[in-house]
Amino acid sequence: MDNKQIIVVSQQGTGDFVTVQEAVDSVGIEPVVIQVEPGIYKEKIVIHKDLPPITFLGKDQKNTILTYDDNAHTLGDDGSPLGTFRSASLFIYAPDFMMENMTIVNSSGPGTGQAVAAFVDADRALFRKVRFLGDQDTLYTGPGRQYYDHCYIEGDVDFIFGPATAVFDHCHIHCKRKGGYITAASTPENEEHGYIFLDCVVTGGDGVENVYLGRPWRPYAKATWVRTKMDASVHPSGWHNWGDLEKEKTSRYSEFGSYGPGANDMERVTWAQLMSKEEASELTPDFVLGGLDQWQPAKRSARV
Repeated sequence: MDNKQIIVVSQQGTGDFVTVQEAVDSVGIEPVVIQVEPGIYKEKIVIHKDLPPITFLGKDQKNTILTYDDNAHTLGDDGSPLGTFRSASLFIYAPDFMMENMTIVNSSGPGTGQAVAAFVDADRALFRKVRFLGDQDTLYTGPGRQYYDHCYIEGDVDFIFGPATAVFDHCHIHCKRKGGYITAASTPENEEHGYIFLDCVVTGGDGVENVYLGRPWRPYAKATWVRTKMDASVHPSGWHNWGDLEKEKTSRYSEFGSYGPGANDMERVTWAQLMSKEEASELTPDFVLGGLDQWQPAKRSARV
């Protein structure tokens, strides 16, 4: 790590702060690492857009937990429902945010409606060995470039959604609901890439079946699955048009090298594509996410 300031958060009082938000609020103009000790931190956390690069670093992924339980129907301070975009447990607006070895939860529960765990509205956001736990709308990927490396993401309906260009590298995607939907992309028309899943695993819970890889939240939605192991929970047709035939004309859904019981080239919808080996080989994190600033997230580390 490049001589960044280290701030320690510990519920036991052995660090600099006992809550994560207090640590964030203490950040000045220099990049910092906020080292979070194991514990369950029930608080809504906001990383404001004017903050410098911040890294959240946990020591124990499964026991370092950021959690809250708001959902779209929860009443805010003004007496009106929060709605989807104010329901999150963690809000990230500042660019160059990094998180490693932690868990983010929205514990509102199944059937409570949209309930976001992480609201990521930032460019060059990087998550490594992070668990995202929730039900409907677990992970919102806002405008910008995002990289998810060896993460675990679970939910039931549209639980990875938004307009980001995002790479999910060696991630485990788990659907908890029969007839659920994994992605709901809203990729802008002028963006070359939406969601790229590389060497991932897709599973369903006990008795879960007929799960769709994605449906287009907006026209021009884009999602690609490359060399992904899919269990029998995946619906043979793979993709859903969200009840709008026009979206079949603009959405770009594709696969290459899917394998396992849920891989079914012959029964996928006719408006999805099978990529060639050459096309798939181009979809590296650096190529998809590099941009004009040549961002290379796969080479970054949060280790102190």
